[in-house]
Amino acid sequence: MEAGEIPVLIDPQANILRNQFLTSPHFTFIVDGRLLKTEPEPLPLEVPLHIGLGPGFTAGENCHAVIETRRSHTLGRVYWQGATQPDSREPEGDPRRVLRAPAPGFVEPFKDIGDSCREGERIAKVGDAAILSPFDGVLRGLIHPRVEVTEGMKIGDVDPRNDPSLCRLISDKSLAVAGGVLEAVFVKLREDNRYT
Repeated sequence: MEAGEIPVLIDPQANILRNQFLTSPHFTFIVDGRLLKTEPEPLPLEVPLHIGLGPGFTAGENCHAVIETRRSHTLGRVYWQGATQPDSREPEGDPRRVLRAPAPGFVEPFKDIGDSCREGERIAKVGDAAILSPFDGVLRGLIHPRVEVTEGMKIGDVDPRNDPSLCRLISDKSLAVAGGVLEAVFVKLREDNRYT
């Protein structure tokens, strides 16, 4: 913060809110991007703005604002009352693109993000279980090898457009969700007379 940079902290239980030296109950805004898709536990401290991303959050009940994360005409919209669309439980597009852990453990990658993959080619493994490319494409995402995974957990995806440059761009979905978060922040700042 002293360098004028926005700090980003991965803190699933929001333990930092208990540290009075790092947070201020008057100026701390929370963007809850855990994507639990179920109702979250309450935050350990009341904050001026708690923004929830996607299903599980209900504005006015367990957060102040919720952002639509499902692709549709409402993607990225801010709701100050109510909930987003429910979780469809299906990945968008071709469901084969989603890579899931075949077993619990740690992912050992054989490919890097942006690498081309051929159908049936080994991308990674968990223990002795191989993770194969479902079709020809580009490895667009893969979970970090130090993250412990559970069986069936989403760990990556393959993009059939076969364009490695897309791996270095923010997706349209991410831009829309981020725009919704920014809108909610500006609305709150305007309400508090901190932004004109």
